[in-house]
Amino acid sequence: MPATSLFHIAIKTGRPEATRRFYAQVFGMSESPRPPFEFPGYWMQLETPHGGSIFHIYTGPAALGGDGRVPTGSGAIDHIALSAHGFAATRERCRTLGVPYRERAVPGFPLWQLFCYDPNGIQFELNFHSAHEERDGVAVDPDNGVKAGSEWFDPDAYRRFETA
Repeated sequence: MPATSLFHIAIKTGRPEATRRFYAQVFGMSESPRPPFEFPGYWMQLETPHGGSIFHIYTGPAALGGDGRVPTGSGAIDHIALSAHGFAATRERCRTLGVPYRERAVPGFPLWQLFCYDPNGIQFELNFHSAHEERDGVAVDPDNGVKAGSEWFDPDAYRRFETA
């Protein structure tokens, strides 16, 4: 049987509250019911016409790596890509929240992209189909572009998500 869609992504974190707030405030996700597992965490849901995909965020002993610490960054996974809408509003939300981001128009494709990191150092790529975006006042800033292989995660930029 072939794979048909994204079921969930699991993210280990030492910053569960900051991660929950970030996903709610930056990506517009909502908290979803979660079974009473023996370890703490949250399930955050993408809102789509099809019901949405779930991000499993977990912490505590279950999130510890072999060295006894919670891992950060994406490791061999370079980034997680999401479809999105509202390019200008998302870019403004990142500016308002102080979330560093990079952007680009995909050459030869009708896509605009916005890249950012979450509080755990996981890079996200948000893809906006230009046919579904307001074009007035929206232009990708070439001076804020993303370069393949570059890392620009700054953990200090995410401190605001540590507290309510």
